[in-house]
Amino acid sequence: MPQRVPLALVLSLSIPGLAAASGTSAMPAPQPAVPAASPEQQAIELYNDGISDRDRAAAYEKEAAAETDAGKKARLEAKARDRHEASIRKFLAATKKDPRMFRAWGSLGYAYRVTGKLPASLDAYAKALEIQPGYTPAIEYRAEAYLGLGRLDEVKSAYMTLFNADRKRADELTGAIDRWLEKKKADPSGIDPSRLDEFARWAAERKQLAAQTSSLGSGQELRW
Repeated sequence: MPQRVPLALVLSLSIPGLAAASGTSAMPAPQPAVPAASPEQQAIELYNDGISDRDRAAAYEKEAAAETDAGKKARLEAKARDRHEASIRKFLAATKKDPRMFRAWGSLGYAYRVTGKLPASLDAYAKALEIQPGYTPAIEYRAEAYLGLGRLDEVKSAYMTLFNADRKRADELTGAIDRWLEKKKADPSGIDPSRLDEFARWAAERKQLAAQTSSLGSGQELRW
């Protein structure tokens, strides 16, 4: 047989404040549901996490460059590579959450490039530039990937685009070209010497022209 519910308990549940007076605990009010993050918001969070990994990798690389002990240097370089690999996972996840996030595609291209995955790097840069054709960081970094593959005509084309659109990025590419030429002077394997000489002359001419026109400046840095 069902037990009777005491009247005091009934009143405590129906009249505000009576529950405490009767010694019976009131039921807590339901909390409003926290709205789930949108895919775009999740993409931004993943992208920012990837940038943190990339920055940490850069710090390890800087330490490694200054390290004279071979063992410590190798460990720092391994840590840098691990952080770059972690950034790849974050940037990939970001592009899956928001396929139109061109910054994530560009940063993915960078991470692929510095870990030696040049074909994948070019694909990622191409995607970034398909979405945002004027994204000069991707143009510059893709040109550095072209350098690694010896695709010098495409390097020249990228430089001319940057020279007219973003002189700061053009200067960054000039620095990368100088470093690449220095390495190739020491070890020209993989490229025809006459072609290397022609490219070196072209690079010197572009530097001279850039110096002559620097006072005219285009060169406001585009902020992305």
